[in-house]
Amino acid sequence: MVRRNSKNLAASNNTCPKKNKLSPHKNGTGFVRIISGKWRGRKLPIKNVEGLRPTTDSIKETVFNWLSGEIYQAKCLDVFAGSGSLGFEALSRQAEQVTFVELDKSAAKQIQLNITELEIENATLHNTDALTYLSHRGVPFDLVFIDPPFRKDLLSHVMLDLENNGWLAENALIYIEAERELTLPDTPLNWEMIKEKHAGQVSYRLYQRELK
Repeated sequence: MVRRNSKNLAASNNTCPKKNKLSPHKNGTGFVRIISGKWRGRKLPIKNVEGLRPTTDSIKETVFNWLSGEIYQAKCLDVFAGSGSLGFEALSRQAEQVTFVELDKSAAKQIQLNITELEIENATLHNTDALTYLSHRGVPFDLVFIDPPFRKDLLSHVMLDLENNGWLAENALIYIEAERELTLPDTPLNWEMIKEKHAGQVSYRLYQRELK
């Protein structure tokens, strides 16, 4: 069953996002910056691949302010990981474990290089399609980041697979970032939107899963 979305709750004033910390160079790479925690200020190289759209610093700062107190020792899933920016930020803030899922080979390779460079032992990378990965029976995560490629109609499948295949802990938090013009698909009935904000062409929301 799904919940019909409505424009409610914590919608905030619109703000204009800062430019992404993706600064392409001649070798086709850029960087994202970790905002806080163990690796505060650290710049991680990323591949400048088509469709890669790292979460801006301003949005990321807002999101992790929302999640203050929820990251420590949380098991996190970063689907459509791209640069891995959200997952690495969670790790820097002492998440217990992060699983990255990224289809693009070059982006996934760079995530793995960054895991190695930071000597991270509590992260796992799956270089595979997110829908295929989530279609199988899963293990429960406390926090899931969903930031799919824009205009690909992927969210409804992802949300249902997360809910129906055992990927979510009882009171899991789910972060969704999407293009602003998108009419968000209906969410599972036991997901409650607790935060919502817009920045430029992006809308981002935080949901809390409730027991059925």
